[in-house]
Amino acid sequence: MFTRTATKRLQAVGLAFAATLTVQAPALAAEDAGQGHDYRTFHSDGKIDYGKIGDSYTADLVMYLAGNQFMVMEELIKDFQAKNPDIKTIYVETIPPGQILKGQIIKQGQINGENTAQNPDLFASVNLGHLKKLKGMGTMNDYIIYTHNKLELMVAKGNPKGIKGPKDLARDDLVQSHPNPLTEGIFKFYGSKMLKDLGLYEKVTGNAECKSCWAVKGKTWFTQRHHRETPYRIEHGEADVGIVWATEITHAQAEGRPIDGVEIPAPYNMGDKVGYALGALKTGRNPYNAMRYLAYLGTDGAQSIYASYGFGKASPQDLVLKPIPVPQK
Repeated sequence: MFTRTATKRLQAVGLAFAATLTVQAPALAAEDAGQGHDYRTFHSDGKIDYGKIGDSYTADLVMYLAGNQFMVMEELIKDFQAKNPDIKTIYVETIPPGQILKGQIIKQGQINGENTAQNPDLFASVNLGHLKKLKGMGTMNDYIIYTHNKLELMVAKGNPKGIKGPKDLARDDLVQSHPNPLTEGIFKFYGSKMLKDLGLYEKVTGNAECKSCWAVKGKTWFTQRHHRETPYRIEHGEADVGIVWATEITHAQAEGRPIDGVEIPAPYNMGDKVGYALGALKTGRNPYNAMRYLAYLGTDGAQSIYASYGFGKASPQDLVLKPIPVPQK
């Protein structure tokens, strides 16, 4: 998938970033989040460390990725390390990409009171605009699209409220839990568009812009980190429905959680627009390992792992390394 020019570009990649992030998981979701599972270090012997933020400075490969693929990473990294056994440690962070960009890439940031590395080797987002911003900063040149997703409604098992589709979000008898519009790309770029296309945005959100807050008091909650918080709220009777990625419902059901999904029809599910974009950073410490990981994502094995968790496979054209479009001024 890589041209000689692209390979040379990759061999030069990394990034001198900084970040201002204080992770504040809401109390109601603390039980579910637990143990720093959004910050993991994978060892080639199969051991996994949780919450060791300092490993972001020392691991053989450091990746800051869109959080909604957290469920895939253990199987994926195990397979990658089996094929690349010399890469002994891989530090993976899976939180909202907007939060990463604003709080860890543009500024020096902390996680759980510890500084986090300013120069991850790879950064992924569900919004190419984030990578365009890095292009404009001179910190990233190229990217691939490596998987796809779509929106779905998460409800309690058995769908006790009889929710039929996204138009039901206009109902007054529902308590809703949605990703926040500040740091959650799923809502900022996709969920909000769906609601606007349906003419429901103001009713559902009250035009609020906040996180860990009632957007509409007693009716619509905006989460801090939706892929952990919304399932928890629904399971505990604190919400009836939430906009999530389809893969989050697949994952919850695989874990035996009392969750069901209600499909959102196209084009409202944004399935034709959602592509996960990944690029290597110019000042990362491990440019060669970053190149190897990008190449690995184009293999049948990697694509099949993503598909087994409900993601859409990338096309051969998606997986060709290409220049990030020049940002519009």
